Amino acid sequence: MRPQSRLMLTCCLAGLLTLGTAANVHAHDASAETQQGYASFYADKFQGRTTASGVPFDQNQLTAAHRHLPFGTEVVVERPDTGQEVTVVINDRGPFVRGRIIDLSKRAARKLGLINRGVAPVIITQIN
Repeated sequence: MRPQSRLMLTCCLAGLLTLGTAANVHAHDASAETQQGYASFYADKFQGRTTASGVPFDQNQLTAAHRHLPFGTEVVVERPDTGQEVTVVINDRGPFVRGRIIDLSKRAARKLGLINRGVAPVIITQIN
């Protein structure tokens, strides 16, 4: 077997193994867009302030901020370290801190066990 063919075969097998592992980790639609990064949650001072979508922020709702997903998009946010997950609706823009991909309402953060920790690694999967 030529070295280029062996390299191509190795890369293909590695890709298939990666896809198989990812499929086992998530019970969600494999064709859905996923992102990895860190999640944080809104400070109490934002309660009642108008979000980028125009609705008042309510820390008791299951909502979140994302830099570019359309408003109304539902995403599943999962902590791979604990397996905890929550479904939220995007209604604001942010976070604007490097490495963070989503800012959660306090209720959503509580469901993920983030309240005492503040920030945690997450995988987000778009479901609509």
